[in-house]
Amino acid sequence: MNIIADKNIPYLKGIGEAFGNITYLSGNEFTKESIKNADTLIVRTVTHFDENILDGSLVKLICSATIGYDHIDTEYCDSHGITWKNAPGCNSGSVQQYVASALITIAEKKNFSLKGKTIGIVGVGNVGKKVAAICEILGMRVLKNDPPREQAEQSGEFVSLDVIKKDADFITFHTPLTKEGEYKTFHLADKSFFDTLGKKPIIINSARGGIIDTASIKEAILNDKISGAIIDCWEKEPDIDIEYVHLVDIATPHIAGYSADGKANATRMSLESIAEFWSLDPTPAKKVVPPSIDNPIIDFSLLEGDQFEQAILKTYNPLEDYAKLLDNPEKFSSLRSNYRLRREFPAYTVKNIDNRDVRVLCRKIGFNIEAI
Repeated sequence: MNIIADKNIPYLKGIGEAFGNITYLSGNEFTKESIKNADTLIVRTVTHFDENILDGSLVKLICSATIGYDHIDTEYCDSHGITWKNAPGCNSGSVQQYVASALITIAEKKNFSLKGKTIGIVGVGNVGKKVAAICEILGMRVLKNDPPREQAEQSGEFVSLDVIKKDADFITFHTPLTKEGEYKTFHLADKSFFDTLGKKPIIINSARGGIIDTASIKEAILNDKISGAIIDCWEKEPDIDIEYVHLVDIATPHIAGYSADGKANATRMSLESIAEFWSLDPTPAKKVVPPSIDNPIIDFSLLEGDQFEQAILKTYNPLEDYAKLLDNPEKFSSLRSNYRLRREFPAYTVKNIDNRDVRVLCRKIGFNIEAI
């Protein structure tokens, strides 16, 4: 079997070869000519796969090593016998870590406590569930909005977007980007959205840039309709709006999901999809694991203030990424492509925790606890 894979997919080389003959290309090298004889593609979001590139090819399977799949023309694939697979939930732990760290950072910056604050989570799938869980652990009140799930499950777990707009101190988006249909999310946060907010919430987008209308959120910031913004995903990436970068409180180059754990999950899931589709042995995929870290110990005796929150920031502090993007917004692609993948909470061991309740919180988010 002939496989063409994006050369920037981590942890694939040396393991993926067990599933077929692999050719590695950069994202811009995926062309109609280069993929025409491939049976399987392993891809990222940087290349769009539609009729223009797929027509006339031998491709039967596209595996995207990403949670999103808006770079794949799913209707074309479905109607032309091409199976496509994404990696749902692969980076949910990473986005959970990013949002928690960003919340703690902005609370420190603006000098308030997260405890008792209300956060509205728009989109409660694999990622949104993880974000909801850690927000509750941080002492926040969580409102959940997910119309497709609400309709399917007939559950009282969810509230309307209007309720979130009225009551939330923070609003964070975790939906896919859909441009049409009953549950369209393209420009979900538009001028009307910002004009009808009950409070002045802080807006967080670590999902897809197009969920927020850039012109509308810029106007909302400049006219004090919102209290701030944490933005990881941008319209027209990589040619992002530089003024927008300078207006928000935390700006990062679409790396919320960029943990070594999440990347390993996505690569492993792609190989497992290949094994399932082509009836191959999936065992080699288990070899895809993230590298260990040099210093995995977090010593609570060295932490000041809210030790639990500071421990979270020890695993990831978004201010370093913010500073890099602020200094060089024109290098968005480079900052994203060359990002040093971080590790998630389960890669760390915490020690010297005096408070029993804090030990419980640490276990809940996945920290290992050193035996006393």
